[in-house]
Amino acid sequence: MSGDAPLERELKFPCPDLGELRERLRGLEAERLRPASFEDNLVLDRDGRLVAAGCLLRLRIDGSGARLTYKGPASFDAGVKERVEHEVRADDAEALRKILESVGFEIVDRYQKYREEWQLGGVVVALDHTPIGDFAEFEGAAAARLARRCGFDAEAAERRNYLELYEDFRAGHPEAPAEMVFP
Repeated sequence: MSGDAPLERELKFPCPDLGELRERLRGLEAERLRPASFEDNLVLDRDGRLVAAGCLLRLRIDGSGARLTYKGPASFDAGVKERVEHEVRADDAEALRKILESVGFEIVDRYQKYREEWQLGGVVVALDHTPIGDFAEFEGAAAARLARRCGFDAEAAERRNYLELYEDFRAGHPEAPAEMVFP
């Protein structure tokens, strides 16, 4: 990867009250980028290579179309997850999925959520409602500072991604479906 590859800087926290966080963002005069919308996320891999390398290839389908995202291995700096991220938009999610499957990728996992997005000072805040609870994600160079202003401690940020969180959830809930989807 080149030295100028886009770097994602993100913090994720369990959030027991998205409404309270929404009000705090309003009080900070954050801009609401989009209301809550449904997302279906398909994780692709070929022979387990990406998962083994700590990488992710995801096809996200939502009301605005589709996005294919590659995320490199994660590292952590004072609780902030950092990783190379490349993303491209597409109008036709099904065609993109078929292309990926034609070159040997297969869907290996899936997760769903409703996501609402806000922005303040270059930081995007995502309010996520998932089948296993609610979460807040802060993404951007000043993510830790804004998270602190919203009452979160960067050092206590969740290090697991949604797939890992769901795997741990299923360990205590064997009746849960194989994929993190809404009933």
